[in-house]
Amino acid sequence: MTKIDAKILEKATAWLTPNFDSDTTAKVQQLIDTNPEELTESFYKDLAFGTGGMRGVMGPGTNRINKYTLGKNTQGLSNYLKKVYPNEPLKVAIAYDCRHNSKSLATICANVFSANNIEVFLFSDLRPTPELSFAVKYLDCHCGIVLTASHNPPEYNGYKVYWTDGGQIVPPQDEEIIHEINALDFSQIKFDAKNELIKLVDIEIDEAFIQASVANADFKAPKKDDLQIVFTSLHGTSITMIPAVLREAGYTNIHIVEEQAKPDGDFPTVKSPNPEEPEALAMALKLADTTNADIVIGTDPDSDRLGIAVRDLDGNMILLNGNQTMVVMTDFLLQQWKNNNKINGKQFIGSTIVSTPMMVDLAKAYDVECKIGLTGFKWIAKMIKDFPELEFIGGGEESFGFMTGDFVRDKDAVTAALLACEIATQAKANGNSFYETLINMYVSHGFYKEKLISMVKKGMDGAAEIKQMMIDLRQNPLTSLDGSQVIRIEDYQTSVAIDMTTTDTTPILVPKSNVLIYYTEDGTKIAARPSGTEPKIKFYFSVNLPLANKADFANVEKQLDAKIERIVQEMKLN
Repeated sequence: MTKIDAKILEKATAWLTPNFDSDTTAKVQQLIDTNPEELTESFYKDLAFGTGGMRGVMGPGTNRINKYTLGKNTQGLSNYLKKVYPNEPLKVAIAYDCRHNSKSLATICANVFSANNIEVFLFSDLRPTPELSFAVKYLDCHCGIVLTASHNPPEYNGYKVYWTDGGQIVPPQDEEIIHEINALDFSQIKFDAKNELIKLVDIEIDEAFIQASVANADFKAPKKDDLQIVFTSLHGTSITMIPAVLREAGYTNIHIVEEQAKPDGDFPTVKSPNPEEPEALAMALKLADTTNADIVIGTDPDSDRLGIAVRDLDGNMILLNGNQTMVVMTDFLLQQWKNNNKINGKQFIGSTIVSTPMMVDLAKAYDVECKIGLTGFKWIAKMIKDFPELEFIGGGEESFGFMTGDFVRDKDAVTAALLACEIATQAKANGNSFYETLINMYVSHGFYKEKLISMVKKGMDGAAEIKQMMIDLRQNPLTSLDGSQVIRIEDYQTSVAIDMTTTDTTPILVPKSNVLIYYTEDGTKIAARPSGTEPKIKFYFSVNLPLANKADFANVEKQLDAKIERIVQEMKLN
């Protein structure tokens, strides 16, 4: 049997004390006795906040999601709230998704808040993450919590913190909260609920959220009865909201994938409940062929990510990537604002450093700003707060996230689903299609083609391997890609951008992040980024060429695909 490291054993033994319940101590003792490898994975570090909050495998241990790690988070957050708002009655909202233990963990968090004399609005059943963001502002709460692991596998759960504006916490606030959490011992968690401070919420918030979604994404497209929609919630929370929003906006032909309609934390019909992966939408695509649907909509378990499939030029269903969906939605919103004479130079759209550069081109075309932040929608929400003099139109990121207006301050698949249907309906009424709208944009702004490669590296060894890959890319930088010279390297960890032709450096004025981006002479962009919430390292590719007309689309797309493949092989990532 593998020998247990002394420090690991010391941390684990601390979980055998009376501060922990008998079920937890029994599980830890079993790991000590029979499974040193799993014991090491469970205790070798403390689970930390990443890009989208805290996510991890459920189980006992400091590196796991359980009542104690989340209880400690909640106790630390309670202490922080009392410091920031010393003379106010405090209020928080809590929502949760379909995952195993989400409801019980949400209840534990509610208990801890109430034990600290904080009023809690707890959703009575599972709800989409964007509804929690909305509820924080609607209920005038000081913060919000959602229990979710987004699209991660079934063994995961997670914990995301939202602030008064409905956006996720960002620096320096997150570091201040983490400091409060780290200052605590598990024995200091107050688990004894004050039930009179916990109030269940549901219908009132649901109805308000539906009306707000429709107000922000219904552009009165004609002939809504003509649009055939297939929708799948992939066993997640969006079944509680998206059909209702679509019907409220006037859509009647909604075909639901019934096999995936029931919330289920095992996600039994898919390998991964992630609409980024074509396999996840296989059942929806099959139903689309049966019903002759115009559009397929699929969401991840907590309903912040949105996958869209539409018919291509040959009439076949094709899954769009997040960049494609984002630019079509953004262009549509910009056009609506322009048609209503609402653009006056005081508006902006939002994007991220690893998303398509085409967003910058769209902003220039409509004379608005394009603000670009780090990966994660908390940074787009922060833009809205940081620039109150500017109106936010919409924005997105490549990982299938989009936000319409600012009534929700996180990626919102509910409202984005309605917006996608409005675009498809209007295009169809004009004898066009969603896909042709995208191609026409390529003709106007250039054909940008993106690709994402995610390399999974699990566990302690995987984390070390990912770390070494980033070290190698920094210490031995690429000098060319597909025969084109690298002219600029942006290192967001050192906050320095280097002009490779002159060796001049300029500071990067965003918070530090472990991201490295290469730019080449021919407009190619390659980004490397370890995930903040998953055991992955991600490589983002963007290439572009002019597109003279729609007839050249297939040929130019082949050229771009071939270019990406050559770069992938050159970087030895296949």
